[in-house]
Amino acid sequence: MKVFEQSHLLNTLPKQFFASLVEKVTKIVDQGHDVINLGQGNPDQPTPEHIVKAMQEAVANPVYHKYSPFRGQAFLKEAVSTFYKREYGVEIDPAKEVCILFGGKAGLVEVPQCLLNPGDVVLVPDPGYPDYWSGVELARAKMETMPLLSENAFLPDYNKLSDEVKQQAKMMLLNYPNNPTGATATEEFFEETVAFAQENDICIVHDFAYGAIGFDGKRPVSFLQTKGAKENGIEIYTFSKSYNMAGWRIGFAVGNPSVIEALNLLQDHMFVSVFSAVQEAAAHALLSPQTCVDDLNDLYESRRNVLINAFRDIGWNVTAPSGSFFAWLPVPAQFSSSEEFSDYLLEKAHVVVAPGIGFGEYGEGYVRVGLLTSEERLIEAASRIKELNLF
Repeated sequence: MKVFEQSHLLNTLPKQFFASLVEKVTKIVDQGHDVINLGQGNPDQPTPEHIVKAMQEAVANPVYHKYSPFRGQAFLKEAVSTFYKREYGVEIDPAKEVCILFGGKAGLVEVPQCLLNPGDVVLVPDPGYPDYWSGVELARAKMETMPLLSENAFLPDYNKLSDEVKQQAKMMLLNYPNNPTGATATEEFFEETVAFAQENDICIVHDFAYGAIGFDGKRPVSFLQTKGAKENGIEIYTFSKSYNMAGWRIGFAVGNPSVIEALNLLQDHMFVSVFSAVQEAAAHALLSPQTCVDDLNDLYESRRNVLINAFRDIGWNVTAPSGSFFAWLPVPAQFSSSEEFSDYLLEKAHVVVAPGIGFGEYGEGYVRVGLLTSEERLIEAASRIKELNLF
């Protein structure tokens, strides 16, 4: 069979680091071992029943069997506006300040293509969500990393950026609650961020994927709650985490009208919006009582406590995350890298963790652990690691 050569663009996209991890895990599973996978980021709970029912009823509506409006259903944009006003006290114009997305990832990869030209500089957190890199490369832009260090609560320190980088940067990607560190942002940090963006003419893109997941009675802060935020950027929200709708591929961007228009324009050329029945179910999720979201947050907090206590009991000096459904744990000193430690746990304990290096240079020295399995399995994972006598 003739093989057609891939484009230069495809060949320059970042390599998928975790593909090799999946291969390693598959090999162990195929050997018949019971593997506890704490390395994935796929929610393990089903979509709440009332959202599924809304979808089932909407699917039967013949109006929705036609093409959706290019820029999404007005009722979903209205629901987004109501949601942001109710949850965060933020006024959103549904006509000009909302873009419906095929999941949050789509918007994060699209927005650099909407605003940047080849060679433009983007500030990206390190460690961070690897698909940020994909969006930057697709835009042919240049990435400058912002180290997220434990001594600064895994927040970027803008004072550490050079004057040249500040002057060149046109966009910044942020993500709190954070993947992979589990850190959360403060109101003061977002105020500093808005001031920094205003001074340097930088568009802030805040990935609020884990916005519903905060612990110890502290609710995650929306970037748009900050005075001046909407003038200087957008926020991207997904239904995947808050409502366990990862497979539904639905999300939205809210904020600066010019950025929203750019996103809508790009999508006009690529898609005919999300299936309207999915949009109706999403609107139902936003407008219904948020009991299911509260219950999910409680579940993750309970799992977090079980995980952290179990690991501390075996002598692992770990810090509890303040948000998201991930924990960011230090690699024991006897291992030279996060990948070596990850491979060791997989081979010897049949426990999967994600090596920190997969999230960037400053992820080295850590592994990411997900709270996406039962408390019993989390305890079992700790028990297996204890048998290795690492601590």
